[in-house]
Amino acid sequence: MDPAEELPSMLWGLDPVFSAFARLHIRDILLLPESCQVPDIYFYKSHPIYKVDVLGTVVYKRERVDFFSYGVDDGTGVINCSCWKDDLMKGEVDVDIYKVDDPVMVAQIEWMTDVLQLYSQFYDKALQLQTNTASDSPVSSLSRATNIVKDFLQQRSVSKFTPYDVQDLLHPLFTSGTETAPAQQEPVSGPSAHQELRQLLKGALQVLQDEGLVYRRVMSQDEVYYVTVQDKDLLMVVKDIIREDSKREKFRAKGCHLLHILSAVRHRHILNVSKAALELVLHSLEHNSDIVSTRDNYYTMF
Repeated sequence: MDPAEELPSMLWGLDPVFSAFARLHIRDILLLPESCQVPDIYFYKSHPIYKVDVLGTVVYKRERVDFFSYGVDDGTGVINCSCWKDDLMKGEVDVDIYKVDDPVMVAQIEWMTDVLQLYSQFYDKALQLQTNTASDSPVSSLSRATNIVKDFLQQRSVSKFTPYDVQDLLHPLFTSGTETAPAQQEPVSGPSAHQELRQLLKGALQVLQDEGLVYRRVMSQDEVYYVTVQDKDLLMVVKDIIREDSKREKFRAKGCHLLHILSAVRHRHILNVSKAALELVLHSLEHNSDIVSTRDNYYTMF
């Protein structure tokens, strides 16, 4: 995608499409261009996409050692979907492949109708960003909000938190520059201050996730965020993987590659860990001499 046309990553959290499972036609999913800023993020027109929801007919099934591979056809194209075999992964995220009993195609027809409405009402419309005050741009407001949350996490050495724990920190951003409208003037339509606060906080938390500073173990309504380098369980899992796998003949000479470690962490422990989060963990472990990098992106333990 042309970098000039791509929405800055700091603003992705302000797009409601980004935080949802986008119901796109498989034909469009296969053509999504990848972001120039963050890997594994894609764009449909102006909307950043990193998770999708599809419904279709299974046209093939293949079994591998660790997962099943399914071909799903929705009438616009065929996409490959993977389902891990490990029972430990069950219930960890609000997605899995599931069977729909639909002998007369009622569910698929309803699905297709809903998708067409989503395209016309959201996906095909450009994202419109509004400023919080006359003097602040969305970029500056989001940047200030992100820095406020970052400072809080660093000063308090917090290991996990919820949006409710930090939302009050952003109140000062909404108390300055507020003007009272004349009595005879009609109230200005638009989101309330509370809605703007929640939207800004959502954007800030998404920036922190993109940078790997925080992550969510389970995608649920509880919205618990873990601070990456303060999560002792995650640090221990990464150390154990490097310790054990470095002994294998395959990794004995060079050590374990970053992508191997990432795959192992997702498969054995936490599916939602991002590459950016793992890089921070590896940097922290190396800084504390718990692991050693043998070359770029390869790690071992003596």
